[in-house]
Amino acid sequence: MAIQDLVNGVPTPPETPFEGKVVKPVHYSTYPSPLPAQQLARLKAHLNSLENPLLKHMHLSRIRRSDPDLFFAALKDDLNQMAPLVYTPTVGEACQKYSHIYTGPEGLYLSIDDKDRLPEILQAYAATLSRIPQIVVVTDGSRILGLGDLGIGGMGISVGKLNLYVAGGGIDPNGTLPVVLDMGTNNQTLLDDPLYIGLKRPRASLAEAESFMDTFMDTVSTLFPTTVIQHEDFYSEAAFLFLEKYQKKYRMFNDDIQGTGAVILAGFLAAARKASALSGLPLKDHKVVFLGGGSAAVGVAKEMMNFFLMEGLSEQEAKERFWLIDTKGLITSTRTDVVTDKIAGHKKYFIRYDTEGKEYKTLSDVIEYVKPTALVGLSTTFGAFEQPVVRRMAELNKAPIIFPLSNPTSKCELAFSDALEWTNGKVLFASGSPYSPIVYQGKLREAAQGNNFLVFPGIGFGALMAGAKHVTDGMITASAIALSEAMTPDEESDELLYPRLDRIREVSARVAAGVVLAAQKEGVDTTERLRGMSWDKLVQEMLDSQWHARC
Repeated sequence: MAIQDLVNGVPTPPETPFEGKVVKPVHYSTYPSPLPAQQLARLKAHLNSLENPLLKHMHLSRIRRSDPDLFFAALKDDLNQMAPLVYTPTVGEACQKYSHIYTGPEGLYLSIDDKDRLPEILQAYAATLSRIPQIVVVTDGSRILGLGDLGIGGMGISVGKLNLYVAGGGIDPNGTLPVVLDMGTNNQTLLDDPLYIGLKRPRASLAEAESFMDTFMDTVSTLFPTTVIQHEDFYSEAAFLFLEKYQKKYRMFNDDIQGTGAVILAGFLAAARKASALSGLPLKDHKVVFLGGGSAAVGVAKEMMNFFLMEGLSEQEAKERFWLIDTKGLITSTRTDVVTDKIAGHKKYFIRYDTEGKEYKTLSDVIEYVKPTALVGLSTTFGAFEQPVVRRMAELNKAPIIFPLSNPTSKCELAFSDALEWTNGKVLFASGSPYSPIVYQGKLREAAQGNNFLVFPGIGFGALMAGAKHVTDGMITASAIALSEAMTPDEESDELLYPRLDRIREVSARVAAGVVLAAQKEGVDTTERLRGMSWDKLVQEMLDSQWHARC
């Protein structure tokens, strides 16, 4: 029987009237209709049959495009297992192999070759949308995780971040827009790859990129005036330039600089209090050594300064609690590249002027010189925290704070198992990528994950809910404080530094509420109905406003 009509979207056969009898349409489907629970079970079974994380990532990407409700229901059902597949560490490999596994467009691809037509292109695209995006995540692919310049493959990061906005922050997936700005690449492997689908030209200069970004930011903010724009994985010099230039003009923030800073500040608040409780050291006397001098390291250090400011130190005194090491050693005023003004601009803030002309080339040298209470890694160098360094930290401190934060796991400075073994279990540990729990000396130990996932959904959602004119530094710091106060008694008793990911929706609501209150305090909010709400009512408002999958 031929299909003739659609009744409520369901194919139906033609009616055959009989004399004296009214025949109602017969509703049936031409394909099986598994129940939502069956669909979820089938998806899990298929994922379990795939032999490696990349294949699972690829399958989940197809499901996201064809059935968003099922995709996000799967993330909600088992976030701890799914998050590493849709984001770090698997997304790193997916970005590296993007042109080889590409099966279709996932967002908006904008080429610098079309810079003169960019407003026209964006206006035409906006005309096709049924609603204004709530969140835009944009990258130029120039510094993806710790993997470097991956060109157009950076789209995987924009998509991955927005997956987490939906899963963790409750943003409606129909209100998300991933963007990659294709400005070429300096990755010779990609330029030589016949399958590479991005622009095969050297990466645009910073001046060219700035002009392109000026047009992009102005046009997007004009077309979508209520949208929050998140910058992601721009190389250091561009990241700081764009943040400084646009932060007070548009509703935007940089997750690598500000989001990472906020989540590490939250973890450091917890770790420093635990360490001081054991040692008796005043909180203001903690000393922090950073291995890494990129945008993430400088951004994290600047945000962590708020810990010392809250303890009553001046800005100068707070800055002096940090020692930054880049590839040339400790950043000092007498180092050759500093003297000749050839050091990257973003590093200048943390130049040390108190080393009396002596240079410290290695991490071990700096540890002996500073005798820090905390060691933070954002170097993207696997195994950079070697055994002698870690053991020395344990000798110097009753509870050494060690945060190897580089992503993905292949770039992490220190494995959780080694951290426990080399400190005799004394370490207060947080990493950028996930590690499985370990039974050490008869006790189950969980690795804290200083994952931006704990804050950026709340920052973006809070800025949206507040109708913030722009995202202030105070709103970023408020997100860190709200995160640090989101621990449950059980999490505290288990000596965790962060809430568990299975509470991410609740945690994001609390972070968003903190962001809203900060926006109100600074006078940049426009959503009047949220003003004057109690903390509990504001958190509930954030929870009630979250999107949920229908599966």
